[in-house]
Amino acid sequence: MALFSFLFGSEKNESVFLIDTHELKEAVTQHNVQLIDLRTPNEYSSGHIDKAINIDFLNQNGFKAAFSKLDKKKPLYLYCRSGNRSSRAAKQLAGLGFEKIYDLKGGYMKWRNQ
Repeated sequence: MALFSFLFGSEKNESVFLIDTHELKEAVTQHNVQLIDLRTPNEYSSGHIDKAINIDFLNQNGFKAAFSKLDKKKPLYLYCRSGNRSSRAAKQLAGLGFEKIYDLKGGYMKWRNQ
């Protein structure tokens, strides 16, 4: 059951927080944060939030390698296109030991249309 929960996120995780575009904008303008765009390189190149690092969630080998280089104690701010991938990634990253993970509700689509 624990593996199922890790992969599919069926358990509530207390290190993952859903935030809106206003909260993300405040965090990225006032702090030096780990801002991660989880979309594919093609999606990222078509437009992204300033200072975001592109780590493709769909490339799981590259995903795990890239996150192994980040600070687990420093908050992570995640987004994807609509919030689906970032929600799944947040649960996975919590399982890998990241302490505070902020997931942008509505993803880049919501950010772009604010």
